[in-house]
Amino acid sequence: MSVVNPHIDDLLEKTDNNRFLLASLASKRASDINSMLRGQHNRVLAVTDVDDITVALSGKDTISMAMEEIYDGDISYNHERYEKALGHRPREL
Repeated sequence: MSVVNPHIDDLLEKTDNNRFLLASLASKRASDINSMLRGQHNRVLAVTDVDDITVALSGKDTISMAMEEIYDGDISYNHERYEKALGHRPREL
């Protein structure tokens, strides 16, 4: 699988060119989307025998959905908290 749209370079700009951070954000968001859809799926099954939650995905996989949200700015990160969590110290000039 390859990310075609949005382009990887555009996505990396959203994460200070940090591939690890991009992958972490996308995978966390995709996991959240999967959990949300599983919850909806279980509610649908409780009401009816229909087993078709894929309509909610509109034919897109959850990683693609997450990457689009990152590109659109719907998903982002707090740069200071990220650096602090890594134990990075501010650069002194």
